Amino acid sequence: MNVVMDIVNVAIFSVIGIVLMMVGNFLIDLIVPCHFPTEIKKGNVAVGWLSAGSFIGIGVILRSAIISPAAEAVEESLVAGIGGTILYFALGIVFLMLGYVVVNLFNKQYNLNDEIGKGNAAAGIMVFGIFVGLAAVISGVIY
Repeated sequence: MNVVMDIVNVAIFSVIGIVLMMVGNFLIDLIVPCHFPTEIKKGNVAVGWLSAGSFIGIGVILRSAIISPAAEAVEESLVAGIGGTILYFALGIVFLMLGYVVVNLFNKQYNLNDEIGKGNAAAGIMVFGIFVGLAAVISGVIY
């Protein structure tokens, strides 16, 4: 591939990555019953940790979706590469969200959503770890 086409691919997948990160963050915001922008403006440190963990987790999953085995196994078109990236990303985000919901359901000592809404930084750090850990596992499956 020539240098111009490499630059075009970097630009295209970077833009797709930014858009998908925003979509992923929006979806994560749906499963945690507090509005991230509002809570961040209020200084809710727990939501800050949760958001950081979700962005790192989303980035890890997205990276694996972009370099997935399907992309390496065959010489594919740009459209097929974009389609594969979006498919693997969507599956990864669904399992990231599902993993968080399952952890929250099985945790009987406290409700993470309630604690995050109250600004409990420890809960935010815990969710940060949950998202990063889940993303590491999910990205291993994708890659």
